Amino acid sequence: MLDSPPPYHYVAYIDEAGDPGIERVRPLDNPGASEWLVIGATLIEGANEPEPVNWVRSILQATGSTQKLALHFRDLKEWQKPLACLKLATLPVKLFVMTSNKKNMRGHRNERAASKTNPLVSKQVFYNYCLRLILERITDFVYRHSMKTYGEPRYVKIIYSKRGGHSYAHTFVYNEILKNQARSNTTFLQRREIRPEVIDIRLQETLAHTSNAGLQLADIVASSFYQAVDILPPTIWDIRNAKLLRDRMAQEGGFIHDYGVTIQPYPKATEAKLLPPQKEIFEFYGFDRRDFDIPWWK
Repeated sequence: MLDSPPPYHYVAYIDEAGDPGIERVRPLDNPGASEWLVIGATLIEGANEPEPVNWVRSILQATGSTQKLALHFRDLKEWQKPLACLKLATLPVKLFVMTSNKKNMRGHRNERAASKTNPLVSKQVFYNYCLRLILERITDFVYRHSMKTYGEPRYVKIIYSKRGGHSYAHTFVYNEILKNQARSNTTFLQRREIRPEVIDIRLQETLAHTSNAGLQLADIVASSFYQAVDILPPTIWDIRNAKLLRDRMAQEGGFIHDYGVTIQPYPKATEAKLLPPQKEIFEFYGFDRRDFDIPWWK
């Protein structure tokens, strides 16, 4: 039996928009899975853990949605979405988003990972990898903030929005493997690492989106950026809402790109073969257009 979880001083809420399917991907396949998987996160200090209920209530009031019991960004009218983002941008939160364009992953199978799992679990290898990218940045931010504030690392509690057909037990174990690899300096693909000092398997759980206000805040992040990158119906493409979150996006050395806002694939973003409208939100957040433009000789 595991010991009681350690005390924590931060809480990260994680939700996603799109889906992790990569067998068939739009627009290469019709029908197919979504072109994008977007994972959004809202990070707060532990002292503010009771506050998301009040914050969501204030967002529902600002959007004239006081009759709703839960906040679903995609269900808001287009005129209500900017109001929700504006309100979120006034709150004491740090925001992270990982956007994965899946065209270059279409039909990909990670034999190294899938061979060690059953068929059900192997389907979530891609999701776990994308989650790893955002957790690397969240745990780095928590580590740096806690060292500055407390003089030592402090733990972050991670709450995931529960989605059907996903084994979160596998995800938690995968995160623990990454943590141990970081400690032993054996991380595969070592561009960034999860900070092992601030993450603990006992401080990870899943909850239904409708039952947790913090997850509803993370939904605003994931869904607003999804709307900024997905140009295929039924999405109504609009970058304005994601731009409104700029003041709360996490920064590293004064820069948001590749930290608060991440795109996969990167740095070889040309592999995504984005259309001009899809590049706009990344340019706004500091990415260089040349990262996305395919050279004329290719």
